[in-house]
Amino acid sequence: MSEPSLTPRPAGTSRLAWGLVIVLGLAVVVLAGLVAVRDKEVADLRAQLPAAASPGPSGTATASAAPSANVQAEELMRSLPRRQQGDPRALGRLDAPVVMIAWSDFRCPFCAHWATTTLPDLQPYLDSGSLRVEFRDLVLFGDQSKAAAVASRAAGQQGKFWEFSEAVFAAAPTSGHATLTSDDLVAFARTSGVPDLTAFASALEDPELAAAVDAETTQAQSMGLSGTPFFVINTTVVSGSQPLDVFTAAIESYGGKKA
Repeated sequence: MSEPSLTPRPAGTSRLAWGLVIVLGLAVVVLAGLVAVRDKEVADLRAQLPAAASPGPSGTATASAAPSANVQAEELMRSLPRRQQGDPRALGRLDAPVVMIAWSDFRCPFCAHWATTTLPDLQPYLDSGSLRVEFRDLVLFGDQSKAAAVASRAAGQQGKFWEFSEAVFAAAPTSGHATLTSDDLVAFARTSGVPDLTAFASALEDPELAAAVDAETTQAQSMGLSGTPFFVINTTVVSGSQPLDVFTAAIESYGGKKA
């Protein structure tokens, strides 16, 4: 019986196939490493801040309560609110029973999503006097992020922090990071009604404002925060731009009510 004929194959086919196997194998190893790093970050964060957004029975994220055993973490969270009279980077009554600390980066698309879709829906809690929102910087995406944070403080010096922030976030892309040059920042200041644009432009080079941004970022990182947006609501932690009901549930768990 004659042997079946073999169809000739182009030279190098075997080498190409093995090359693909090796590349795919390396990709799996790298992906596994990235997953392990991310899992460690989440574990470290949960160890320091005991409440976090977690999926409920229907898959919707919910905010879990902080276990009383972690007294130091609770004390840390209770010490976070500034509660400063006339704070330009805060919304709501000084004596509100619920304080939400919100860490953001102006080039973070998820921060923009939260600021433009969720924060406006929390207005009834602000109007009732139940809620106070205090903004914090957590610079993650380079020099332009830091420059935008400085610019927001410069706008805040003229009473336009929230208007400036709203303008920046409203113009943000839905994915990727916004481009925020000095000219862009001046344009946003103009759009948001900053009255003295000359003073604003000068403040963009203010070393004290830059140092304040660095200090808040360093504080956040010392707490284990590595992503934005991130929230502490009294002693409840919410990570990411979660659905509105996650925030309202946390606010109402501390007695917050709508106007």
